[in-house]
Order: sequence, then C-alpha cells, then structure tokens
Amino acid sequence: MRGVLVKEWTEFENLTLEECPTQLLEAGQLRIKTQAAGVSFATSLVVSGKYQRKPPRPFVPGTEIAGIVTQVADDVTRFKTGDRVCCVLDWGGLAEEAVANEVNTFPIPDSIDFSRAICFTNSYGTSYAALVWPHLLRVMKGETLLVHGAAGGVGMAAIEIGKILGATVIATAGSTEKLDVAKEHGADHVINYREEKFRDHVLEITGGVGANAIYDPVGGDVFAESLRCIAPEGRIMPVGFAGGTIQQIPANILLVKNITVCGLNMGYYVGWSPDDVRHKYADRLREMMMQLFQWFDEGHLKPIISHTFELPDFQDAMSTVLGRKSIGRVAVVMDEEAARLGID
Repeated sequence: MRGVLVKEWTEFENLTLEECPTQLLEAGQLRIKTQAAGVSFATSLVVSGKYQRKPPRPFVPGTEIAGIVTQVADDVTRFKTGDRVCCVLDWGGLAEEAVANEVNTFPIPDSIDFSRAICFTNSYGTSYAALVWPHLLRVMKGETLLVHGAAGGVGMAAIEIGKILGATVIATAGSTEKLDVAKEHGADHVINYREEKFRDHVLEITGGVGANAIYDPVGGDVFAESLRCIAPEGRIMPVGFAGGTIQQIPANILLVKNITVCGLNMGYYVGWSPDDVRHKYADRLREMMMQLFQWFDEGHLKPIISHTFELPDFQDAMSTVLGRKSIGRVAVVMDEEAARLGID
C-alpha cells in the first residue's frame, strides 16, 4: 500500500509517498480502507519528534481517519466488513489503509460523508469533553463562553457546542473572513484579536463581569490577556499552543479571582499515555460520539472541511495547515471519497 513513511525525526516537508509494509491484524483490531484522513499542526510535531508521544519508527503519521471496514479480527463484535467508520489511531492515517483498535472505532451515520467524519473524533470530541464533562469547563446555560481560534477545528466545534449548552459565545479570530465563519456557526459576538485587545470588549459585553469559561487553543499572550477578562470563579482551559508560546500562569491572579485552570489531553482517553486506559473510558467516548452524531443529524453541528487533497498531495495539505489558510479542517481524501468530491 502507498503511504507516508517516517523513518527518522524530520520536518514534514522532507517526507515522501512510498510503498509501506502491510500491518498485521491483531486481536481487537480492524483493517480499514481509508477514505479520508485528517492533518493538523500536531501531525507535524509528531513527525519532527516534538510531540509528547513518539511512535516507534518507522511509522505512518496521522491519527484520525474515516473509511470502510475490509477485515476484522475474530474477537471483534461491533463491526463487520463494509461498515462505514471513523477512528482514532495511534498512528497510520496517511496511507491507503489503516489498522484500528475496535475500542477507538465508531460507526458513522449515512448522513455524514467521510471527509467531514474526521472532524468528530478529535475536533468535536475535544470540544465536547472540554465543555461538557463535569471536571473540566462544564459550561452551563446562561454563562458566557469565550472561544479563541474560533475558525479552527476545535474552536468552531466549541462555538456550536457552547450554543447547544445555552451559553452566550464570544469568539476571537485573526481575520474578517474567519469572524464571519464564527458568526455563521453561532457566535453571538466576534472580536478580531489582531486589530484590537479583546479584553476590553469582553468586559463591555459582559457588563464588566468577564467570561465564565474560556477555551484557548492559542496560548501565549492570548492566554495571558484572557486572565484579565475572566469572571470571578471562572474556568479557563489551555487546549493547545498554536501561537507557539507556552504561557506561565501567575498564581496570584488565580488566587484573587478564585479561578480554576483545567487542562485536557484528549489523547489520554484514547490510549496515548504510558498507562493505556482506552478501555476504561470506552463507554464514555461511545456515549460522546453518539451524542455528537445526534446533534449533527438535528442540524446543530456543521463541520467544515475547507481544503481537500489527494494522498500524493499530502505536502500541500500540511502547508495549508501550517500557513493558517484553512477554515475548520483540512482532509486528505482517497478512492470513492476523492471521486465523490470530483478531485479523483
């Protein structure tokens, strides 16, 4: 099969498409004919060896795919050949086929095409966990939610889920185009953080109180400014550091305002930790995915794939991500999905 093979830690631009060995199917696993795979900033970090989790080399990068089941191990009971699924992988996404663990695989409804299905396991899953699970931001009806990076995959998902939960959503992004997208997806107020400080606007919108919950995939100065417009007893979550700087958190501000800072490493729940707990949290994740797909069918969630590329053009896909040219997500598509989109 063809795939992107990482033999040594390197920059993404140095990778090439080549013939990769077929992975053997083990107990509890499925073989999937890949139709769509996601690429993200985190994918580039994994390739360069800068991510907190380092796969054994050689490996195919990519942790989220959607496709068609072609083979199942004898002990697999939830899926059969021909099923349409999406999965969280340990690695292996940027190839014509992948092997997934049954526990990390989810059926997708016929109403969702393969390319948009890749948005659910990571982007929507992360935002759902952050906003819904009780030990994290636990956004409540009537609260104000501030979402940064609002036109990215997790940011857009956070806006939509925040509105479902009954929050007033303030969204920040760096261009008029991205702010328009945030409005289309439900944001009540939008702020261009490149042109002005968002702190004053958030305080004005909230009558001087501040935001009850803040969802921050940007980090750095954005996180620091967020602490200056958070409500007393507010909650703030760093989801990533797309801005390139990991902000140090001043404990005195936390103390004065009774602020809760909560982190979310979604990979912990899907087995990406030294103590593999994916089976412990399997029921929670299946319930989450069922709820997300239900919200999609009800018209509440509208995932966007702004750019699609065929597998040989995987470099262009990553350049689009790293150049911040995308709205929502970027997908690499193959076979039937590429033909459906007219790029085969």
